[in-house]
Amino acid sequence: MANLDLNKSTTTDFTSSATDFIVAQKALDVANPIEGEYYWYFDKATTNYGYYLNTPEIFNAANALATWAFGKGWKTEDTLMKVQLDHIRGAGKNTFDKMMWGHEIVKVIVGDAFIEVKFLKDGKIANMIPISPERVRIVYGKNGLIKRYDAWNGKKFTPIKIENMLHSSNKQIGDSVHGQAQGEPAKKIIDAMNEALDDERIIKHRDKALGIVYYKTNNAGKITYANKQIEKAVNKGEMLGLPEDTAKVEPYPSRSSEDRTNWIQMLENKFYQIFGVPRSIASSDGTSEVGGKMGHVIFEPIYTKEQMDLEGDLKAQFQIEVTFNRPPSLGGLQQETEEKNTGQTQIQPNDVEASLTRE
Repeated sequence: MANLDLNKSTTTDFTSSATDFIVAQKALDVANPIEGEYYWYFDKATTNYGYYLNTPEIFNAANALATWAFGKGWKTEDTLMKVQLDHIRGAGKNTFDKMMWGHEIVKVIVGDAFIEVKFLKDGKIANMIPISPERVRIVYGKNGLIKRYDAWNGKKFTPIKIENMLHSSNKQIGDSVHGQAQGEPAKKIIDAMNEALDDERIIKHRDKALGIVYYKTNNAGKITYANKQIEKAVNKGEMLGLPEDTAKVEPYPSRSSEDRTNWIQMLENKFYQIFGVPRSIASSDGTSEVGGKMGHVIFEPIYTKEQMDLEGDLKAQFQIEVTFNRPPSLGGLQQETEEKNTGQTQIQPNDVEASLTRE
């Protein structure tokens, strides 16, 4: 007989069994010369490239950031410097504009970007050649300062002087020896999104399958034969014929596709928040006109800082004074008063007008 005495009731102990979320601690990578030199290798570069090249969201967001920052050209008051930069061809087909665009992509994706600058005997710039970070190691001396760069040529590391390497770091903080990969904090979101997309793709692909078949026989041979006929019909998109009352076909038990697509959309929105590029910049899909305009206004200081950072690197490292052209600002499109804002649905002037009319 059941015990109905309320004094015998108990409580759960979720406090002890369910642990709180704790952010993992992380120390900065700092130079620590032991035998005179300290080396930093970009061993995660290929992994970060994989995320960039295989994830549409990262690909579009990084490209959009570089295009907004370096897609409208540059200018300089130094006529001689303009002639030098106009003659840069990289490996043969590059231009200074293309090189700066790609330099930004690598910096954002990997955390650091490198371009070897070659000079003529008279000190003029002869050429600029990008070097991918996975083939570069930064060499620090005993004093904790960069001593030189080493580039891997396929057989060995060859030294490159500091004065011959344009080095840009992304969001470098403290005394860290390298920049931060922009997509690193978003990897968990990207992994979850790819898993959801793969699951949805499999489910959609198998939608043409009949489902679960319940046979009115225990004969393994007959069941195997019928399964093969069903498989053949599904693969060819043909009609399936079975004797009456021999099998019952029911659809697979599955949750609504809307649940999965909502989860994917939530992850996409979360990604753009983390990466720092508004969704309206990379794609207008699902963005309202007002949301798109505000996204552009918010994005302005982000791409402007990227321009200023590279302008600073060029000037500080090679005395190259250029200004990258800014895209048109949308800040002036905001309505300044309620009368001009036809979409205003809050308090209007007439709503607060004093009235002495008696009832």
